[in-house]
Amino acid sequence: MIRIALVDDHSLFRHGLKMLLEMCPDFEVVADAASGEEFLEQLPAAHPDVVFMDYAMPGLNGAQTTARALAICPDMKVITLSMFGDAVYYSEMVDSGAKGFMLKDSAFDEVVEAVETVCGGGSYFSASLLASLSQSIRSVPDPAGNDAAGRQQQAIAEHDQLSEREIEILVGICQGLSTQEIADKLFISKRTVDKHRANILEKSGCKNTASLVVYAIRNHLVQV
Repeated sequence: MIRIALVDDHSLFRHGLKMLLEMCPDFEVVADAASGEEFLEQLPAAHPDVVFMDYAMPGLNGAQTTARALAICPDMKVITLSMFGDAVYYSEMVDSGAKGFMLKDSAFDEVVEAVETVCGGGSYFSASLLASLSQSIRSVPDPAGNDAAGRQQQAIAEHDQLSEREIEILVGICQGLSTQEIADKLFISKRTVDKHRANILEKSGCKNTASLVVYAIRNHLVQV
């Protein structure tokens, strides 16, 4: 039985999702909160495995709530409930420990897939959200007058897990480029790209593109 918590200040949405989740024999909704503060009060007794977390809430936002909740229950998996255009919050949610991102208007089978993916140790982006996000992901820009760009360059310079070439390929993957497109952009062969991709997956411990995007955002190797 997977224990699930819902944190969203829109009661109609929250109650509708709760009804759908409770129809699944493997799911149990153990907490239902309209704010981060309310959820943190329920957390010690509820101890959920998975939390669906809205970002924009009165009081504590989703990132603040996630960070505090994971300090109490570090094994808990947080899935961010998102709307198109919310990409500005993704870095905050990843830094706070979120493992999944899905749109509020996703089909319910995506909800089930998201829960199963994060419980299995992976990261999840709904397909439409990942496609949209890939268009806004940027590689290292000119840092002149841009503190975020400067921090990103410093993060890349200090990142000792991946080589410079692997980081270039990781950025291409996060941008949704195909193996051939990455190869053409970097003037290398498809076979070389495939070899680097395999190395990136092994070094990062990631399993899929969604996990790589989360990894890249968390380590400030890309900008959203």
